[in-house]
Amino acid sequence: MQILLVEDDVEAARHILQGLRESGYSAELCSDGREGLSRAAAGKYDLLIVDRMLPHLDGLSIVAILRQKGDRTPVLMLSALGTVSDRVDGLRAGGDDYLIKPFAFVELLARVEALLRRHAVEGAAPSTLRVGDLELNVLARRVTRACREIALTAKEFQLLEFLMRRAGQVVTRTMLLEAVWNLHFDPQTNLIDVHMSRLRAAVDRGFDCSLLHTVRGAGYMIREREVASAAVDLGAATG
Repeated sequence: MQILLVEDDVEAARHILQGLRESGYSAELCSDGREGLSRAAAGKYDLLIVDRMLPHLDGLSIVAILRQKGDRTPVLMLSALGTVSDRVDGLRAGGDDYLIKPFAFVELLARVEALLRRHAVEGAAPSTLRVGDLELNVLARRVTRACREIALTAKEFQLLEFLMRRAGQVVTRTMLLEAVWNLHFDPQTNLIDVHMSRLRAAVDRGFDCSLLHTVRGAGYMIREREVASAAVDLGAATG
């Protein structure tokens, strides 16, 4: 799940980002209202967390503009303004929920989960992904293959979800670094190789059919059937 946090309070942003990433979400930060609107309008996020008071463009305006453009991405608004009229203004602008500062992170996380569940029910991105006999439930954060439960770390879960949402497509290292680790550069380490190796061991070991494939020179792919091409290295230990 991709989340955009638009928050100019450095300490609050650090705390929220760390908590979201430790909970298995891919979260990005923007501290400027105009930039936040631009990035939110790109449409690649499953949820927006938007502070009300921001430089250059306030949170109410961001949400109102997105709604006018037909963007239905769920929005959790954050604000120290907590009167009834403040909350009403936030919801009427198009916010789906309104959380008053200061708050406990566990409450923010619960509201994030509730918004994602509601959005999934209303027909957004599917909450259950399947490739062959492999099933990933986004909301329950549960993975099974052939009805056998598979235990994954938060990063392995994010990695698998990203691949399964693009089943049958080649996913590059750059795409994975940006989506899963929020890195916009290659750290020149074996970071991806290590996680892919662990994920392959968890998902494919003990099964007749491999689902995770390394596409030499291109990236990775998850698919039900083997690809009849010399360019695909099935079960490669390095990918």
